[in-house]
Amino acid sequence: MLDTPPIVHRYQLIAELSGQMLKLAQANDWDSVISLSRQYCDAVEMLKPLTPLDSGDRAARKTLLTQILDDDARIRNLAAPEMARLGAMLGAMKRHQSVLEAYCNTQPASR
Repeated sequence: MLDTPPIVHRYQLIAELSGQMLKLAQANDWDSVISLSRQYCDAVEMLKPLTPLDSGDRAARKTLLTQILDDDARIRNLAAPEMARLGAMLGAMKRHQSVLEAYCNTQPASR
């Protein structure tokens, strides 16, 4: 029985992290998603120095990559409404600040 190459283990870790991030996104726990995304990025960075897969291990990588990309797409779909809500809040705050600056300007008017 052959051992699984380190690169496949790394893809498995990334797939596990993306699955956890998806569950957290579904639970609307965005702070934890962001926290876990740091580990996810670190795991992806650790792929760079590893040796490429042989043809026999590419099927395992393909399955894991499909899962990772599916999780990523689902997380993005869950995040889109939250991002829109935050964008609307920031826009409202900016408008409020502009109104306050316009009506509460304490600097003397120039003549």
